Amino acid sequence: MDFKCAVIKGDGIGPDIVDQAIKLLDIVGEKYGHSFSYEEVLAGGVAIDATGHPLPQETIDVCKKSDAVILGAVGGPQWDHLPGNLRPEVALLGLRSALGLYANLRPAVMYKELQAACPIKDEIIGQGLDIMVVRELTGGIYFGERGQGTGENGAYSYDTMMYSEKEVERIARNAFDIAMKRGKKLTSVDKANVLENSRLWRKVVLEVAKDYPEVELNHLYVDNAAMQLVINPKQFDTIVTGNMFGDILSDEASMITGSIGMLPSASLGEGKIGMYEPIHGSAPDIAGQDKANPIATVLSMAMMLRYSFDLEEEAKAIEKAVENVLAAGYRTGDIMSPGGKLVGTKEMGRLLCEQI
Repeated sequence: MDFKCAVIKGDGIGPDIVDQAIKLLDIVGEKYGHSFSYEEVLAGGVAIDATGHPLPQETIDVCKKSDAVILGAVGGPQWDHLPGNLRPEVALLGLRSALGLYANLRPAVMYKELQAACPIKDEIIGQGLDIMVVRELTGGIYFGERGQGTGENGAYSYDTMMYSEKEVERIARNAFDIAMKRGKKLTSVDKANVLENSRLWRKVVLEVAKDYPEVELNHLYVDNAAMQLVINPKQFDTIVTGNMFGDILSDEASMITGSIGMLPSASLGEGKIGMYEPIHGSAPDIAGQDKANPIATVLSMAMMLRYSFDLEEEAKAIEKAVENVLAAGYRTGDIMSPGGKLVGTKEMGRLLCEQI
């Protein structure tokens, strides 16, 4: 089969990690009889430098015509002085909106070989961790009405959190479908004791739950959910929540696993097209130094094969390659521990390809 991928390497370590992921994809293609073609486009800081805007229309057009989008990372201190509408991160919101990517899947998996890096006690974390956070991605406070003004108390600003029934229903169904394929347990996170918006969220989730009688549903307020992730993370299987709450909780869940450099993500919409990226940032301090960990990007490619291309065997082959390399003791600097074998970005990429 032939698949067309738009590639946005982005800023900082983006090119370093994406290059290794593409090498591995090509190896997978050779082994399983697939062909992956790539068209590189600009977004983020490099797009600002080249075109004056973080998300050129050409990038949107190419992404829309592709089967999937591979994204490295965007941002860096050299663009921090720009106004909000011209910051590199605007590219992410623009791509999600343009491609209709309303569901962000962030698996937080702790590999047994990296358990020592977990900041939580062994008696709490047990034998491992496997949580899927399903975050609504194109609504809520990040996309609501916003503004600034001046009143009797001086300057003021506001951001509006708003969700419609349709927006909540579609992300809820997505989460219930995922929960059905996992542990059949779903936690919906809101702030229904305070926010009117969250009361609608909970009402719609409860309605959708009637169509999934096999799934055990429970509700947590976001502050309690943040606490529970630390004191008893093993209670969670699948979590569904809104945009801002999901942004915060998914990062918390990722750090419980021990390294943000290990975790992938997928952003999905109604069709098969998706955007696949590591959840970590651009780490400009180590860009181009052969120090970045490419595993999160590589695992994002496994998600791409699974969710956009329906290639489950190939996805599992990538995940198994990661397990084997970690079991053999190889580590990049961010996950290094006593007794490990320190390798750089390129060598880690080569080892993963070798396992395929």
